[in-house]
Amino acid sequence: MDQTLSNFGAVFVFLMLGIVFVAGGYLTARMLRPSRPNEEKLSTYECGEPAVGSAWVKFNIRFYVVALIFIIFDVEVVFLYPWATVFKELGTFALVEVLIFAGILVLGLVYAWVKGDLDWVRPTPNIPKMPELPKRRQSSGSSNG
Repeated sequence: MDQTLSNFGAVFVFLMLGIVFVAGGYLTARMLRPSRPNEEKLSTYECGEPAVGSAWVKFNIRFYVVALIFIIFDVEVVFLYPWATVFKELGTFALVEVLIFAGILVLGLVYAWVKGDLDWVRPTPNIPKMPELPKRRQSSGSSNG
């Protein structure tokens, strides 16, 4: 039990040192830096170009979908790297596992591709419209017989 407490104590000490280190960096920077805000410093910076319009622009959802797909596949590469470093030690079973894993990734990519989530510009759907029917004439009199 003492060993467990000492391990938790070491984690706690490192956590506290990390918090003190980050807070100390912020406080030191706040004390040393000059603070002279003006309109140009407080304006939005857009790649060296002057900001035009509001920052609250609605983006197309496709940008977010492509970004999420990229992140998913990027994270999967992170999972494959440790496997590749110890591949010889793991043997044939690990090769089959990683092929199944890669197959699932390929299926996900094919699904996103077929669904059209990887297309930047989607064609506008051509919805046929019904031609207008000629209006019927209404008689002014009633036909109560």
